[in-house]
Amino acid sequence: MGEVNISGYKKLLLDAKNKILNHGILTSKEDLHISAEDLADETDLATSVINQQVTFNMRKREMDKLRAIEEALYRVEDGSYGSCEECGEFIGEKRLKNQPWAFLCIVHAEERERERSRFIGGY
Repeated sequence: MGEVNISGYKKLLLDAKNKILNHGILTSKEDLHISAEDLADETDLATSVINQQVTFNMRKREMDKLRAIEEALYRVEDGSYGSCEECGEFIGEKRLKNQPWAFLCIVHAEERERERSRFIGGY
């Protein structure tokens, strides 16, 4: 992959990383406490617990994305960025522009997703 493309993708990765780090979802504590008033009412308590779970899920998703971005930045530095980890073929430009942290070509990403859904679905 040419140097111009690599620097463009590196910028996309750094922008995505900064967006996650500066957005505040990783540091927000708004939904993580339950007030004493909510403990008295089961409905309020359930709502608080649901809000906490949503916050935890959002944080996990953002942490997973941040980890993938860091791994992609490492691949930029070691020269393997843009190659599918399964087959070694180039990951399509459209895919990298939409998801610059991608490490699988679309064929292998879809295959992995099918395997994952079979595992989760119990098929």
